[in-house]
Amino acid sequence: MDNFINKRVQDIEISGIRKFYNLVLKYSDAISLTIGQPDFDTPLHVKEAAKLALDNGKTTYTHNAGLMELREAACSFVKTKYSLNYDPNTEVITTNGASEAIDTALRGILEEGCEVIIPSPAYPGYEPVVKLMGAVPIYIDTTKTGFKLTADDLKKAITEKTRCIILPYPSNPTGCTMSAEEIKDIAEVLRDNDIFVLSDEIYSELSFDGKHISIATIDYMREKTIVINGLSKSHSMTGFRIGFIFAPEYICKHLIKVHQYNATCASTISQYAAIEALTKGIDDAIYMKEEYIKRRDYVYNRLVSMGFDVEMPSGAFYIFPSIKKFSDISFDFALDLLEKEKVAVVPSTAFSGAIEGYIRLSYAYSPDTLKEALDRIERYIKSITD
Repeated sequence: MDNFINKRVQDIEISGIRKFYNLVLKYSDAISLTIGQPDFDTPLHVKEAAKLALDNGKTTYTHNAGLMELREAACSFVKTKYSLNYDPNTEVITTNGASEAIDTALRGILEEGCEVIIPSPAYPGYEPVVKLMGAVPIYIDTTKTGFKLTADDLKKAITEKTRCIILPYPSNPTGCTMSAEEIKDIAEVLRDNDIFVLSDEIYSELSFDGKHISIATIDYMREKTIVINGLSKSHSMTGFRIGFIFAPEYICKHLIKVHQYNATCASTISQYAAIEALTKGIDDAIYMKEEYIKRRDYVYNRLVSMGFDVEMPSGAFYIFPSIKKFSDISFDFALDLLEKEKVAVVPSTAFSGAIEGYIRLSYAYSPDTLKEALDRIERYIKSITD
C-alpha cells in the first residue's frame, strides 16, 4: 500500500544535516561539528524550576497558547530585548519548539500554488512545509551578497503569486545577520505589497555585533510579520521544546487552531522552566554569547590560515567556508574528510537551495574539541594540496 502514502510526503526527504549526522555514527572515533546543539548545560535555576513543577503536580494541559504567566514573560522578554510589542492575551502562542512554530505559521498562511521566497542557503526546515502545503519555494542565491537577502534581489523575485518571504537572521547555516539599514531596505520593498514575512529569530540572543533588529519593529511591517523565537539556542534548552509565535491578533486567532489540532499545548513542565528562563534568566545568554564569540574568532582565524575563503559570522554558532579551492563537490569533500581524518562537517547541499561549494561547521563545541577538529582539518588540507 506504499502508493497510498501522501505523494507530497513521499517527495520530501529527511534533513541532509541529519543524514550526514547519522552517517557519522558509523565512525566511533570521529569528531562531529554537524549539529547545532549548544554544549552548555541548561542553567541550573531553569532545571530546578522544571523539577519544582513536577513536584507540585504541574502535569496537566494548559491553555492552547500556553500559560498566561509564560505568555506575559515572553512578551516582556521581546519588548525588553528587541522593542517588540505584543499582547500576551491574543498575540503570542507557545509551541513545541521553533520547528512547530514554523510549521504552524506556514500551514496557516500558505495555499496551493502560492510562492515563498527563501534566501539560499537556508535551514532545511522551511522547504518541506512549503511543499507539503502545495506551495512553491523560490530561492534567492545570496552567495554573492555576503549571504544576505538584498532589497534589489527581493524586488526581482516578487510575483503576483508571492505569499510569504522568510527572513532567517541570524542565519543557519551562514552565521550572518542583517543591519538595521538592510532590514529597512527590505521593508521598503514590502511596504505596499500584501506579503507575509516569516521572521525566524531563534538565534536573536546570539547576535554578536550589537542588538538584534527585528523587521516587526517597523510600524507598517508589524501587521504582516510573524516572528518565530524560542529558548533552544538562547538558554541551551533544546530538549525542552519551547518556541513562540508572535504575530498580530488577526493572524494568531487562526494559527492557534493549527497549533491546537497539531499539539494541543506545549509541555507544561517545560513551560514552567521557560518562565524561569525568561524572567530570572533574562540574561543567561550573555555568557554563552561571549564564549561563542571567542570560539568564532578562533575557528575563523584557523580556517583563514589554512587558505579557506570564509565570511566572518556575526551571529548564531555556525561558519560557512568555501571549499572551491579544494573540491568541486561539497559532499565528496565532507565524506573524504570524515574517512581520512575523522572530522564531520555538513556539505552545503544539505541546505535548502542546494548551494554547492561550501561546508558548514558548528562551533557550539568545547575549545578542546574545536582545536583537535581543526588540527585534523589542517592535516587534511595539507594532504590534498601538497
